[in-house]
Amino acid sequence: MKRKYTYPLLVVLFMLAYLAFEKYANQKLDAPIIEAGAQEKEATNTYFLPTSTTGQVIHHNYYSLSYSEPHEQAEWVGYELKKSQVVNSDFKRPYFEIDPAVKTQSAHWRNYKNSGYDRGHLCPAGDREFSKEAYDETFFTSNITPQRHDFNAGVWNRLEQKVRYWAKKYDGVFVVTGGVLKDKSTSIGTEKVTVPSSFFKIIYDRSGGNTRMIAFLMDHKQSDAPLYDFVTSVDEIEQLTGIDFFPKLDDAIEQKLETSSDYKQWSFR
Repeated sequence: MKRKYTYPLLVVLFMLAYLAFEKYANQKLDAPIIEAGAQEKEATNTYFLPTSTTGQVIHHNYYSLSYSEPHEQAEWVGYELKKSQVVNSDFKRPYFEIDPAVKTQSAHWRNYKNSGYDRGHLCPAGDREFSKEAYDETFFTSNITPQRHDFNAGVWNRLEQKVRYWAKKYDGVFVVTGGVLKDKSTSIGTEKVTVPSSFFKIIYDRSGGNTRMIAFLMDHKQSDAPLYDFVTSVDEIEQLTGIDFFPKLDDAIEQKLETSSDYKQWSFR
């Protein structure tokens, strides 16, 4: 009778030991990648990055992000889009991959399968078509968020295209974008990836001796309204998110730019 239960028990113990060893081995393998992700990169302009409310900032080669484990996505993604980087390339779309630099592990792409939501890029792949490496880097799951298709392919896509237009017109801009992660009342997948109720995008320009900033806040729904209808102040987005977006700017300049919702300095043609 003893022998009858001994074998299954040994199998269970062996499996537990194997899983523990595998987890330890994976942690050892991921440690250098996580450490590298914590280091600032030459191509990511960290001077203009926001604060992190999560304590987990990751610097990839061509964008940075602050990962929110409770919401299984970035609370913000920041990057510079130079005029020379706005190009069209016929790159093959890679598969989405878990971000190895996220210590707590980013959500698996399967959470989005049959969810009814797009895998919406925060740093758009279209902003990183100047090199295959930069393009592929946008397909980490830390850089995606659940978006309704009519929103992602509609008004949000129009805004992304406008940012590229401004990057060419103003010789480069700095971009910060993300979802407003207020609660988890709506989520997808087994990892409960939060579906944001709204999305923001902030664009900062300092070309030609000018300093200007424009912020957009969009409800997560289809809209045919003109883009300037969604212009708001950075201060309002800070109040919604708890994020300080440009803490390293001179205080007087920061206050002037972040309190304004005037879009007349920006071309909407």
